[in-house]
Amino acid sequence: MNFPVKDEHSGERIDKFLVGAMENVSRTDVQKLIVAGEVKVGGAAVSKNFRVETGMVVVVEKVPEKQASTLEPEEIPLDIVYEDDDIVVLNKPRNLVVHPGNGISKGTLASGLLHHFKENLSTVNGPLRPGIVHRLDKDTPGLMVVAKNDAAHRHLAHQLETRTLHRTYNALVWGCPRDLEGCIDAPIGRNPKNRLKMAVVKGGKESRTHFVAKEFFAIATLLELQLESGRTHQIRVHTRYTGHPVVGDPLYDGREDSLNRVPPLMKEIAEKVLEIAPAQLLQAVKIELIHPTTGKKMKFKVPLEEPFAKVLKLLKKECPADAPVFDEEEGFRDFDADIRFDEGFDEDFEGDMPEEEQECVFPELKERKTRAQRHAEKAATAAHRRAKAAERKLIKQMKAARKKGVAAEDFIEPGYEPTIDPDLLD
Repeated sequence: MNFPVKDEHSGERIDKFLVGAMENVSRTDVQKLIVAGEVKVGGAAVSKNFRVETGMVVVVEKVPEKQASTLEPEEIPLDIVYEDDDIVVLNKPRNLVVHPGNGISKGTLASGLLHHFKENLSTVNGPLRPGIVHRLDKDTPGLMVVAKNDAAHRHLAHQLETRTLHRTYNALVWGCPRDLEGCIDAPIGRNPKNRLKMAVVKGGKESRTHFVAKEFFAIATLLELQLESGRTHQIRVHTRYTGHPVVGDPLYDGREDSLNRVPPLMKEIAEKVLEIAPAQLLQAVKIELIHPTTGKKMKFKVPLEEPFAKVLKLLKKECPADAPVFDEEEGFRDFDADIRFDEGFDEDFEGDMPEEEQECVFPELKERKTRAQRHAEKAATAAHRRAKAAERKLIKQMKAARKKGVAAEDFIEPGYEPTIDPDLLD
């Protein structure tokens, strides 16, 4: 099949160009053809990052064959948040696999979609993933968008690619991250030591996760995160990479492996948290998109699932932390954001400076006391406390004596009896 390049497509990556030029193919299908050497320009095979130019003719020597459907419809309850002729927004529950794979063929969200919507689903990603535009891990609940036709699917996929479709997650992580907000930029690929896991590896796929801390506890922090890329297990891998695994994550050190980072007095509370958390406390709580047909911006939000909310309630009661409070509109209250980015004064600064600022630049260093001085101060403090205690005791004894009718001048302080004249003893 030959596909000439027109002016409006000049400069596009070849995989993106072919997705738009061919019918019923996904970008993954096209990239597989490119790797197999089935896509050529000028008689030569091209790489996947090749960019087309006006006048070129792209030749696809083999059309990808769609996998035969073995997916059976199943009556699986769906929590539908929104539905129209083009899209469905649903709240995926925990413990539900999105589509068949890795030995799982039944009980998937894809089977449930096929039962509810039958033929009214996009076919872009093949018969095993009807309507599936993006996915969530089995034990990660939250919002997903499903396409009911191919045009809507391609529009939503384009939004994911251009980052105009925003997915917002909440995650409870162990400890307190160094920064209140930032971006984790680290490539992700298969873990060379365990093929079932992902990891930050050299030569991995470019991955970026933006985060902001929303709520603080003595042993954990609630984060709000947004993905700039959508790699497998991205949030779980990135938070683990920074030393703050998602609480309850069985795959990336979020369960018993993290108890050693908890102070001894808080360990019982941490164990209780793990009893409540069925798996990673990570949820897709918000999704923002542009409607494929109307062009209208749409926003959907769901509350935290019950185990997640229950853990936060426990932490608020048992181990709250004195830290800045996050507000949706104002950001961090009681916290001056400018302070975080203050890099100090330039060493080459020349010119006059206000006296109050000069005093802050190089504060005086306190002279360190010797051991003898510290012992002397400690002994003096102890003697002062003993004297105060003796004084309080004497006042108490004098009050007791007055109640018995003893005059103040006749009161004899215990332990201080007057000396007896020896001559009186004869």
